[in-house]
Amino acid sequence: MTVKERFLKYVQVETTSNPDCDTCPSTPGQWTLAHMLVEEMKAMGIQDARVDEHCYVYGTIPAKGNHPAKVGLIAHMDTSDGVMGPTHPQVIDCYDGKPITLKNGVVIDGFDFLKDLKGDELIVTSGDSVLGGDDKAGVAEIMTLAELLCREDAPEHCTVCLAFTPDEEIGRGADLFDVAAFGADYGYTVDGGKIGELEYENFNAASMEVTVHGVNIHPGSAKNQMKNACLVAMEWNSLLPPAETPAHTEGYEGFFHLGGMEGTEELAQLHYIIRDHDADRFAKRKAQAQDITDFLNKRYGDGTVEVTIRDSYHNMKEVVEPHMEIIQKAKDAYEAFGVAPIVQAIRGGTDGARLSFMGLPCPNLATGGYNCHSRKELVSVNEMETMVKVLGYLVAHA
Repeated sequence: MTVKERFLKYVQVETTSNPDCDTCPSTPGQWTLAHMLVEEMKAMGIQDARVDEHCYVYGTIPAKGNHPAKVGLIAHMDTSDGVMGPTHPQVIDCYDGKPITLKNGVVIDGFDFLKDLKGDELIVTSGDSVLGGDDKAGVAEIMTLAELLCREDAPEHCTVCLAFTPDEEIGRGADLFDVAAFGADYGYTVDGGKIGELEYENFNAASMEVTVHGVNIHPGSAKNQMKNACLVAMEWNSLLPPAETPAHTEGYEGFFHLGGMEGTEELAQLHYIIRDHDADRFAKRKAQAQDITDFLNKRYGDGTVEVTIRDSYHNMKEVVEPHMEIIQKAKDAYEAFGVAPIVQAIRGGTDGARLSFMGLPCPNLATGGYNCHSRKELVSVNEMETMVKVLGYLVAHA
């Protein structure tokens, strides 16, 4: 099966994760894909292919030849809830470089990367949901390589440890990952974008919930008595730096991101994520949120505002830098196929960030996907095919 065929098969399985569900996995469709992958792996001859009680899929391809290293390849099975609904992929055989009109009328245009994809075979959405290239492109690439490595005529390679995780999109992908049983010396998540991407720096990340308790009085007699929780919540947000949001930042610039809000006069809630690559600036952002809360409690009374901040993951740079040889190996693999490595910091996170702190150095590689979490998401079949070769080079030269 080709990487294109696998990808089109996998995206038909609904695996959107659910942050409001406490089970692992958070949605039943992830079990469906997990069992599908295990059956495929067993059919290839991977004898220890298995899915555990938490929906983590594992398997090992033994080394061929004198290659003592054990390299892990990891991708996640769940997809973002950025645009809900079943996926209906559309294939563009040869992209002409012009604006792409999707089935529902949405137009993909104005992105700098489009000029580089002219002539490629693309897979896009119908415009009604995300495509699921994040990260089913990575899953398809790893599985396609696995099939090649299991053939009798496969080239020599190291031991390859495979893993597919649930619930990465809601920050839980590494929660129950069994690093010891996985058995790799180091790994790569295949969860990036444009071909050539190589990332071993990521945001320090936290979630933040702001809860405002108000007092509701009939508006006809509310003077000096009503404390409108919605208005206090708006005031809380107004005290954040207005230019430090995702829409105004890039590169190593951190941000506060308001992702949801609801409320009445009596109770209002704001849902944020906090991001920064620098640990000191990250700590200052969290302290700033507490300072705003303290200020408003002095104005409106103790207990009016509560803030809860939970760290999600940290910048893997500090634990990957002692192992820069695995970064060089990835550069060599790209260059072997004429791809210029793009070493950059992730403005996000991957399972690899958590896994690196769990003892498995794990930088991130490209998939050939673009515009993830969007109805304008697309993947390049050409880049997916190249990534299969890149991964093959990595395990042959470990």
